[in-house]
Amino acid sequence: MRFSFHGQTDHRTFAWFADGLRRALENHGHAFVEATDEASLVINFFPEASPRWFRRNGQAVFVTGVTRIDGPFERPLEHGYPLLVKSLSNLLIALVGGEAEAHFLTPEQGHYVVRGGGTISAAGEGFFEAVYERLSPLACSTLVVDNVLVPDLPEALWGGDEATESIRRAGRRLAAMELLPAPFPITDVLEPEVIRHLQRLFGIGGLSYGNLSARRDGHSFWMSASGVDKSRLEMVGRDILLVTGYDRARGAMTLSVPPGVTSRRVSVDAIEHWMIYREHPEVGAILHVHGWMEGIPCTAFNYPCGTYELAGAVADMVREAEDPARAVVGLKNHGLTITGRSLDEIFERTEGRILRSVPMG
Repeated sequence: MRFSFHGQTDHRTFAWFADGLRRALENHGHAFVEATDEASLVINFFPEASPRWFRRNGQAVFVTGVTRIDGPFERPLEHGYPLLVKSLSNLLIALVGGEAEAHFLTPEQGHYVVRGGGTISAAGEGFFEAVYERLSPLACSTLVVDNVLVPDLPEALWGGDEATESIRRAGRRLAAMELLPAPFPITDVLEPEVIRHLQRLFGIGGLSYGNLSARRDGHSFWMSASGVDKSRLEMVGRDILLVTGYDRARGAMTLSVPPGVTSRRVSVDAIEHWMIYREHPEVGAILHVHGWMEGIPCTAFNYPCGTYELAGAVADMVREAEDPARAVVGLKNHGLTITGRSLDEIFERTEGRILRSVPMG
């Protein structure tokens, strides 16, 4: 993996952090390059007062934002999450004052801290090793977020079927359970130019969490689209999409859509659902929420959403479950993936057990 630095690195705190992080990355075999357009991981340094975003040249580029917090940082999510969104980062690292203290914030609204036990002048290599351990899933991941749209959905399915109705019903149920955060109002925090860039690169119309899918047959499944309000899944081809396969050569999901419909992209977790449905014919539905359940197995690493690595880690754990068709898998610092015979059966089985808060570790 090649990495590069972008933005303001001349401030004392930024220079210290950049030097230490570069050593840690290179010690683990990653190569530093001066040109950001040659890197797959860009570390973007910016002051808190001016969260500048890095313009990606392609979808396969991950960006970690690094900012400096000079004042109190008592409510990290409230304070830091807008900075993550405004800087278009896959991960935000907030350095607080002159201390060796790095706060990590994720798009899933996760927050955890790495502390070096003193000021930046006293921090040793162990601090940067701990930072690298948090960063490494991002540095070593491959995004699968592109879609190949084929306008061949049979007319009989333009209005949906029993499976799409079960997805609509499940979305409304998630909202009633308060497990479905409202889409983040990106128009309130991002300028029109930035939103156009997001739409061009990722087809994002908003930020929303969780997803639902239901098997249609042995080769395809219906799934909620990316960035939509899951409590209002209305139009087939726009809000609910039929996934028919995975194009390995393009690293993209293939979708069957109605002719003439302006389609969104399918949820970024489609590659994960595809792996599970392909391997386990008995799985009829999959639910992903940013919640938690006690006493469940959990992935070892906090891989980013939409990556082949996260999909593989979850699929491995479903395979190891006593009953893959009734599995509950925890995604570290992220949420839950739950399989079932149907979405209704998943809700019946987990009623009263899903916690809204995801533990961070």
